Amino acid sequence: MIALVFFYLASAVILGGALTVVLSRNIVYAAFGLIASLSGIAGIFILAFAPFLALVQILIYGGAIVIVIIFALMLTKLEDFRTLSDHKHWPLALVSSLVILGLITSAAFYLPVNLGSRTGVNLSVLAHNLFSQWAIPFEIASLVLLIALIGGGIMVREDK
Repeated sequence: MIALVFFYLASAVILGGALTVVLSRNIVYAAFGLIASLSGIAGIFILAFAPFLALVQILIYGGAIVIVIIFALMLTKLEDFRTLSDHKHWPLALVSSLVILGLITSAAFYLPVNLGSRTGVNLSVLAHNLFSQWAIPFEIASLVLLIALIGGGIMVREDK
């Protein structure tokens, strides 16, 4: 019963954050809505006995990705936002979104649910594999992001 209440609460946070992202005119509010939605997804991961994925969701998506979005907003000129207007193709986007919503809803109602026993992942094995097999790709990705951040700072610098 408590798990069901937690699921509904996390789902409400996800949907509320997603609606804020889509419907907000202020892009900073949209970023906050994205943080809320990603935090709700971390709650769903906790409910599914995946604490590592919940931690990654908070640290990587909720933290790093949203920080990058906020940096991009800070580095964007205000005049670029004033020239934005409503897109002409929003009816097509609405129809395609409703079709995808119908497909997801029908799949949720008509596909069988696997109610087998759930077990957690052995975190020591996961950590060993992560830091032995995936250490070099992780470091390369972090260097690429660092170079992109430095490049963004150099591009917006005003030379006197």
